[in-house]
Amino acid sequence: MFTYETVDQKEVRRFRIAQFNGRMATVKAGESTVTGFVRSVLEQESSIPPRWTITIIPNAPKEEIKPLRPVSRARPFSEDYF
Repeated sequence: MFTYETVDQKEVRRFRIAQFNGRMATVKAGESTVTGFVRSVLEQESSIPPRWTITIIPNAPKEEIKPLRPVSRARPFSEDYF
């Protein structure tokens, strides 16, 4: 799990909407980028300005789909047209 802390209300709203709709969200913190499902958005009440802690469950990056066989560069039966 990845924990992210922010004070930006627009960002918090985006994460809450992603959590409610079951969509993935992307966080860019420093040099790292994490994409995954939002598990929780918690407000820390004792802080001024208000801070939120967001927990994200990261997804493994998908592998590229490799074709089963090479694709012909010429269309089939193209020699019939010449």
